[in-house]
Amino acid sequence: MGPMGEHGMPVGETAARLGLTVRTLHHWDEIGLAHPAGRSSAGYRLYTDDDLERLRRIVVYRELGLDLDAIRAVLDEPGGDVAAQLRVQRAQLAQRITQLQQLDEDLGRMIAAQEHGILLSEEEQGATFGPGWDTNWPADARAAYGASRQWQQFAERSVSRSADDWAAVTQAVSAFDEELGAALDDGVAPGDAAAEALVDRHREVFSQYFPVTRQMQVHLGRMYAADPRFAAHYDAIRPGLAAWLRDAIEASARAHGIDPDTARWE
Repeated sequence: MGPMGEHGMPVGETAARLGLTVRTLHHWDEIGLAHPAGRSSAGYRLYTDDDLERLRRIVVYRELGLDLDAIRAVLDEPGGDVAAQLRVQRAQLAQRITQLQQLDEDLGRMIAAQEHGILLSEEEQGATFGPGWDTNWPADARAAYGASRQWQQFAERSVSRSADDWAAVTQAVSAFDEELGAALDDGVAPGDAAAEALVDRHREVFSQYFPVTRQMQVHLGRMYAADPRFAAHYDAIRPGLAAWLRDAIEASARAHGIDPDTARWE
């Protein structure tokens, strides 16, 4: 009787010796990759020395990244070119390494976007957003809103935006500011059809940063009028524009069944 018994080694002991699971051995048996050839006196299948050698080879090739069909071809095809099979696997591995390197870079950009908001240097920000841009804004915004879903959405969009992309966003906002100023010059009143169109346009333009709902828009409108920095921006375009935009947004909200005083950030 050898070290494995008269006919071979049971499946549980075989799995433990090779660092596999019994389920894996059963699967390999079912698909014909590695059959236990021995039998116990009670008729249970046992793994012989030859079976164990085959299993060891399967484990080696699996750890090298070959799938089970490729392993079967290496072990079973008469006259098969093992080196050629391994070269195919190596080429696939090289492709996977390239993909993982790209994924690593993408994850690095996503982390940076979550932490910094805008993936441009301070010099690039100044050139893109103009001389009035406050380079502290991204850090201030993250401190205030970094745990919010909107900051996450903003960061996710920022990942793929270049300086040119941000310039396009900035140009869209500037063009919209001019539309607002022209409306005020023309005497458009909050609640007018023209004001309603501008409120819709506001959501469209500012949804480039994160999706803006009507209820969220109410909060933004009130912030524009109450926050000195935003109020100064809009009132520099036209005196009183910050309050006008707030009132236009609230008139639109009421027209759509939203009470501005109970609007929620959602």
